[in-house]
Amino acid sequence: MPDSSFAAKAPRPGGSSDSLLRLIADSVPALMAYYDVAHLRCQFANQGYAAYNGHTTESILGLTVQEAIGDKAWRAIEPHVAKSLRGEHVKYTREQTLPNGEARMIEVNLIPHVDDLQRTLGSFVLITDITERWRAENTVRQSEERMRKFTEATDEAIVFHRDGVITDSNEAMHRLSGYRLDETQGQSIFNFISAEWRAVALEYTRTGREDPYEVTIRHKDGHTIPVEVVGKTMPQQHADYRIVVVRDITARKQAQEREAFIALHDSLTHLPNRHFLMEQLSQVLSLARRRHGRAAVLFINLDHFKTVNDSLGHQAGDQLLRNVAERLRLGVRDADVVARLGGDEFVVVLTDVQHQDDVAMVADKLLHIMHGVFTVDTQPLTISPSIGISLFPEHGATADTLLRSADAAMHYAKDSGRGNRQFYAPGMDPSAIDVLQHERLLREAIAHHQFVLHYQPQMSLADGSLQGFEALVRWQHPQRGLVGPDEFIHFSESRGLITPIGRWVMREACRQLKAWQDQGLTMVPVAVNFSALEFRQRDVAAEIAAVLNETGLAPQYLEIELTESVLMHQTGPVLNTLNALKALGVGISVDDFGTGYSSLAYLKRYPIDKIKIDRSFVIETPDNTDDVAIVTAMIQMGHSLQIQTVAEGVETQAQVDLLAALGCDLIQGFVVSPPMDAQAVGLWLHKK
Repeated sequence: MPDSSFAAKAPRPGGSSDSLLRLIADSVPALMAYYDVAHLRCQFANQGYAAYNGHTTESILGLTVQEAIGDKAWRAIEPHVAKSLRGEHVKYTREQTLPNGEARMIEVNLIPHVDDLQRTLGSFVLITDITERWRAENTVRQSEERMRKFTEATDEAIVFHRDGVITDSNEAMHRLSGYRLDETQGQSIFNFISAEWRAVALEYTRTGREDPYEVTIRHKDGHTIPVEVVGKTMPQQHADYRIVVVRDITARKQAQEREAFIALHDSLTHLPNRHFLMEQLSQVLSLARRRHGRAAVLFINLDHFKTVNDSLGHQAGDQLLRNVAERLRLGVRDADVVARLGGDEFVVVLTDVQHQDDVAMVADKLLHIMHGVFTVDTQPLTISPSIGISLFPEHGATADTLLRSADAAMHYAKDSGRGNRQFYAPGMDPSAIDVLQHERLLREAIAHHQFVLHYQPQMSLADGSLQGFEALVRWQHPQRGLVGPDEFIHFSESRGLITPIGRWVMREACRQLKAWQDQGLTMVPVAVNFSALEFRQRDVAAEIAAVLNETGLAPQYLEIELTESVLMHQTGPVLNTLNALKALGVGISVDDFGTGYSSLAYLKRYPIDKIKIDRSFVIETPDNTDDVAIVTAMIQMGHSLQIQTVAEGVETQAQVDLLAALGCDLIQGFVVSPPMDAQAVGLWLHKK
C-alpha cells in the first residue's frame, strides 16, 4: 500500500469550493496530501491517505510527516523529502508490506509548490498503488529470464520475433545459421528463409499455426539448411510475440533420400534392384516398340561364388560383388542398364540393339572383363560368369518373359561348362517334369520331417548377455545335402506347401526351447519367421496358442517375425491378429526393416516390440557414412517409439562399437555366433 510524504502549505479552500475539492479528493483512487515546507505539517489529506496512515481527514491535519506516517516509513523516505525541499519533482517506487504480510508496490510523486519568486512553499503528495502492474512486469521478467536460461541450455535453435521482426535468438541459432545476434536483431525473420519457402512461412505465421512444418534457411555462407520449424505465440501485456524452435533435419533428409534410393537400388553395389530393373526394362521395351527397335537382356551368374563366401567370408564375397558391379558398369554404354537381382545374379539390359552379333560382342567383352584377376583383401581371385541372353522381340514381348528366357539361357550356359554365353532357344525353360520332381521331393520332406532348425543367438549390447534366438529352417535334401530357405521357401509358397512347413517350424522351435529351459540352460525367447502368405492363410493366433499349450512354453518366450509387406496389406485383419498375439503375450518383430517400399506409419499403428535393421544397412558401417546415418535414424526412431532395435549381420568389432555408441539394443551375426543346430546350441549354452 502507499507510503506517505510531505507537502508544502497551500491555501485552504473554503465554502462550497472546499466541499467540492473534498468530494473530488476523496473520490479518486490515488492517495493525496499536502505538507507545508516550514514545519512539514499536513495541511490537507484525502480520506485514502489519512486512513492508510491510521488517521481521519481531521486528525491528520497539523501533524508532521514523521508523526503522520511513523518513524520507520520516515527513515525510508527522508532522502526523497530532502530532494523535494530543494524544489525537485521526485518520483520513486517503494515496496510496502501490509500487516497481513501481503507485499504491495506503490509509486510516489512529490510535486513542489512554488510561488512566483520560485520559493518552495510546500509539496503535494500523490501516491498510486501499482501492485498489479508490478506483479505483471515481474512475471514477464521472470518468464523471460527462465526462457533465456532455457534457450542457452538447449541445443535447439530458438528465435524470438514480434510481427516477423527478430528481437532475440540463442547461441544455438548462431551456430546453425552462422549469423550473430547483432546481425539478425531488427531484421525480418523471413529474410533468412529460402525464397521458395517464404510464402509458406508467412502464411504459417499469419495464421498463428503451432504445428511443425519444414522449410530451408540460408546459412551466412550461402548454403541452404533443411529445418523443421515449430512456432508458438506467447501472450504479453503490450503485444504478443512468437517463439520459434528451429531443428536442423539435414541428417533426417539424407536418411530419407538414402531410404528412397535403397528402395530402388541394391544397397551393396548401388545398382538398380529387381523392382527398379523391371520398371526400367518396361520403359526400354515401350520405346523399342514405338521405334520398331530391338533390345537384349543378359542374365549373368557368377560360377562357384559360394566357394568365395565359404572360404574367405561374407565380407570378401561382398567386396567381390562390388568389384563385379563396377566392371559391368564400365563394360556397357551409359544408356544401358546394369542391375543386381540378389546374391551373385546380375542383369544387363542393352538398349537400341541393331544385330544379334552386336549383343554377342558385348557378352564376349563382359566375359573377358570378368575373367580378369580380382583382388579381395590382398588375395588375387579369378572368377567366370555364365551369361544367358534373350532378345526383344524374338524371345518375348514383356519384361517378365525376357528375364525368364535369359535366366533359362544362363542355366543352359552353366550346364554347357560354365564361363560362356548362350542365346535363348526354345526348350531351355525348366521342364514341367523338373518342377514336378522338385515338388515331389518337397512333399516327401514334409511327410518325413526332413527339415532341421538352426538357431542364431541375439546378444545385448549393454551387458553382453544372451537375449534370444532366431530359428532358421533348413532342408536336408536327399541329393544335395543341407539346403537353405532361399532355395525352397518361395517355391513352397507357389505350390501351396508353406503352411505345413511353417507349422512344423513353429512347433519344433517351441519344443526345443522348452527342452533347453527344462535343462536349466536358458530363459530367453525364440523368434520364428512368418511369410506374408502364411500370415494371410492361417489363423495364426489360434495356432500359436495351441502350440504353446501343447509344448508347455510360456508365451513370453515366443516371438514372431514379420516382413514389412505383411503389415502394409489387409490392415484390419493384420491388426486384429497382432492384438490377439499381444493379448496372448507373444512378442512381435519386424524383420528386414527398411528394405520395403512402405510408410513408417505402421510402427505407430501396430503393437510392435522390435525392429530388425537389415544386414544390408549394417555391413558397410562404420565406413559408409550414408549407412551410418540410416542406422542412426532407425535406432533413434525405435527409441522414440519405445521399440527395441536389433542389428542383423554384425560381423566386426568396429560394427559392434558403432552400434553400442548409437544405443542399439541387440545384435545378431557372426561376431556373436553363426547359426547352429540344436546340439551345437546346447554345447554353446553350457559354455556360456
